[in-house]
Amino acid sequence: MAFFGSKKSRTALAASLRDSSKLSSRLRELLSNRGTLSRLSVCLLTILILMVAVESWKAPFPYRLGMFFEHGIVANSTFKVANPIETDRQRTQKESEVPYYFKHNPNLIDKLPELLKDDLIAIANAKSLDELNTDIRAELGLTPSRRLEQFRDQFPEEPEQTFAELKSLVSSPDSKDTQKIKDLIDDFKKLIAPLSDFGIVNENDLAQNQIRIYDDKITIINDVTNEEKKVTPFDIRLPDQLSANGVIGLPLETNVYKRLVPLKEVLSHWIHFQAPTTLVYDPQRTLEERNQARNQVEEIFDTFQRGTILVEPGQLIDDNQLALLRAEYEAKEKKVPSYERGIRITIIFLMLVVLAVLNGYHLLRNKKAVARTVSRLSIYLSVIILTIFLARLLSYDPWRAEVLPLVATVMVFAIVYDQMMAILTALSLSLVICLSTGGSLGHFVVLMSVSAVAVTSLGNVSSRSTLIKLGFGMGLTYFLVYWGINLINNQELSNDFFDQQIVWESLQGAGWCLAAGYLVAGSLPFIESLFGVVTDISLLEMSNVSHPLLQELVRRAPGTYNHSISVATIGEAAADKIGANGLLVRVAAYYHDIGKMLKPQYFIENMVQGSESLHDNLAPAMSTLIIIGHVKDGVDLARQHNLPQPIIDFIEQHHGTTLVEYFFREAEKQADLSPDHKTDAEESSFRYPGPRPQTREAGVMMLSDAVESASRTLSDPTPKRIKSLVHSLVMKRLLDGQFNECSLTLSEINVVEESLVKSLIGIYHGRIKYPEERSA
Repeated sequence: MAFFGSKKSRTALAASLRDSSKLSSRLRELLSNRGTLSRLSVCLLTILILMVAVESWKAPFPYRLGMFFEHGIVANSTFKVANPIETDRQRTQKESEVPYYFKHNPNLIDKLPELLKDDLIAIANAKSLDELNTDIRAELGLTPSRRLEQFRDQFPEEPEQTFAELKSLVSSPDSKDTQKIKDLIDDFKKLIAPLSDFGIVNENDLAQNQIRIYDDKITIINDVTNEEKKVTPFDIRLPDQLSANGVIGLPLETNVYKRLVPLKEVLSHWIHFQAPTTLVYDPQRTLEERNQARNQVEEIFDTFQRGTILVEPGQLIDDNQLALLRAEYEAKEKKVPSYERGIRITIIFLMLVVLAVLNGYHLLRNKKAVARTVSRLSIYLSVIILTIFLARLLSYDPWRAEVLPLVATVMVFAIVYDQMMAILTALSLSLVICLSTGGSLGHFVVLMSVSAVAVTSLGNVSSRSTLIKLGFGMGLTYFLVYWGINLINNQELSNDFFDQQIVWESLQGAGWCLAAGYLVAGSLPFIESLFGVVTDISLLEMSNVSHPLLQELVRRAPGTYNHSISVATIGEAAADKIGANGLLVRVAAYYHDIGKMLKPQYFIENMVQGSESLHDNLAPAMSTLIIIGHVKDGVDLARQHNLPQPIIDFIEQHHGTTLVEYFFREAEKQADLSPDHKTDAEESSFRYPGPRPQTREAGVMMLSDAVESASRTLSDPTPKRIKSLVHSLVMKRLLDGQFNECSLTLSEINVVEESLVKSLIGIYHGRIKYPEERSA
C-alpha cells in the first residue's frame, strides 16, 4: 500500500479521478448532442476546405512584379524553362513543310475529247463562219470580242482566215472528214492525258488560301484511286500547263503531236474555255496534317544551372524574371518528398485549428446565436472561405488586390456582428492570407492597419456615404502605411522617397480599399438579407410613416398607432442611455403591435369612450386568446410585408412570457364562484407564448411598452405615482425572469427605469391654468 503514497495523496488522486470522470462524462454528453456534432462537422469541413484553398501541401510563391532585391536572386537549383519563342519557331517551320491537300476528280477530264469532237464536226459541216454556233466560235477564238486576252495576238486579224485553216485541217475534198477528226481526237486524248494525273486548279483557291505559286507544295488525292501525288502549283495551273514548258504546251512546242501543231493556238484557247476545275481544296485534311506535324515537335527548354543570376542586384522583378522564378519554384516543388508535404499539411492544419479555437471561443462567449445555429455558423464560415480563396486568387499579378476581399469581409462583419468579432476575424484572415501568399510581416501590418480603420469606424452605419467615406479613409491608411514600411526598410531614404514602383503599388492598394467601400455600400441590402440583420440605413427607411403597414395601422387602429409612437419615443431614449441601439428600438416600436389592426376593437386604446367592451360577453380564456393572438398576427403581417427578422423578433419578444393579468384575475374570480371551473384558471393558459427578450433592445422594448400602457390608467399621473408605477412594473418582470435570456444587467435596468420615469413625467407634465376672459 505504501506504493500508493499517503492517505492525503490517495484522497487527492481519487478526487482527480472523479473530476476526470465528470469531465469525460460531460465531453461524452456534449459529443452525443446531434447539434454539437453538426457544428463541429461544419468547422472541420471548413478547415479542410481552407487547407485546399491555401494549397497547404506546398510552399507559397513569394515573388511579385516590381519587387526590389538589393543583392539580386541566384538560382538555388538547376531547372529548365520552356522557350516558347524557339518552340513556336520550329513548330511553325514544321507546319510550313506540310503541303496543301486537294481532292482530284479525273473523270471530268475524260469529257473533253467528246466536246472537242463535236466542235470539229460542226466546223467540218459549216460552209462559212456565219453558220457556226456563236458559242463554238467563242470557244475557238473566232469571235474577237470574246477572245481571251492572252490569245489576242496569236490569231490572224480576220477570223474567216482562221476558220478556213481549221476547216482545211478537219475536212478535205475527198470527204474523209471523219478520219481526220478521229486522228485529231486520238492525238488530243494523248495530249491531255497528263491532266488526269495532275488535274486543274481554280486560281481563286490558290489566292484565297494564300498558296504561293513557286514556293508551296501541294498533294493531290485522286478520288477514284485514292492515290496521293505531290505536285507544285506550276503543275496544276492551266496557264502554266499550256505554256511552253507545261505538260500540254511542251508536246505541242516539240512537235510530238504533229497533227495538233497547226491547231496549237485554237486548241489552247478552246481548252481555256472548256477545261473544268478538277481540284478542290481540302482545308480539313490540310489542317489535320499541319496540327499533327506541329504536335510532333516537342517543347524546347532552356536549362539554367544552379548559381545562375536570375535577378540582377538592384533590379526590379520584371515579367521575364518572374517567369524564371516561377519555373524554379515549380521545379523545386516537384522534388519535395511526400513525407515533407505531410509535415507541412499537418502544421498548417494545427495552425488553422488554433485560429478556429480562438474564434470559436469568442463566438461561444459573445455570439451564442451564431455559434449554436448551424445555418448561421455555416454562413459565417462560408464567407471566411470565400474571402481567403478570393484573396489568394487576387494576390497575384496583375491584380495584387488581396486587400479587397479582406476589408470587405471585415466591414461586413463589423456591420453584422460587432467590432470585436470583426477585428478578431481580420487578425485570423490576415495571418492566413500572408502565410499562404508569402507575404511579409510588413504586409501583415498593412492589412491589419486597414482592417483596424474599417472596424473602428463602423460602430453604426447611418448612411451609405459613411461606407464611401470609410473607403477613402482605408485607402489613405493603406497608402501611408504601405509607402512608409517600404521606405523605412531601405537604408537610403533619399533614394527611395519618391520611388515610382512603391508609389504605384501604394496607390493601387488604396484604390482597392476605395472599391471595397463602394462594394459593401452597394451590396448592403443583400448583406442584410443573407445575415438577417438590419443596419441604421434600413431602419431609417423603415421609420418613414408612409410605410404601407404603418398607414394601415393608422387607418384601422389609430389608438394603437399613437401608443406605438409613444413607446418608440420613450424606448429610444432609454436604449440610448445604456448604449444600446436606440434607433432599432424606435423603429421596432412602430411595428410591435401591428397585429392589433386585425381585431382593433378588442384592445382598449382603440375603443370609443363610453362604448361597451366586447370582452364583457366573452370568457376570460377566450379574451386572453384574442389578446395573445395579436403577437402571432403581427408576425404573420410582418413576414407578408418582408420586414427583416430582427423586427419580427421584437414583435415576438416584446411581451415575453408575461401573464395577461387582468383576465387571469377574472378567471380566478369565476373559479372561486364555481369550483367546477378551477381548471379554467391555470396560470400557464394566460401567459404569452414568448420567447422572452433575447437582446438588451428587446428588454427595453418590453419595459417601455408596459409602462406606457399602464401610465394611461393613472387618473392623476403625478411624478411620484409614475415613479412608483414604473418601479413596480420593472420589478414584476425582473422577478418573473423575463430578462434571464438577454444581457441586461441590474445596473442597466436601473438606468432604463430612471429614463422611463423621466420620459413619462415629461409627457404628463402639469400645465398652468390660464385665467378666463373677463366679460365686458
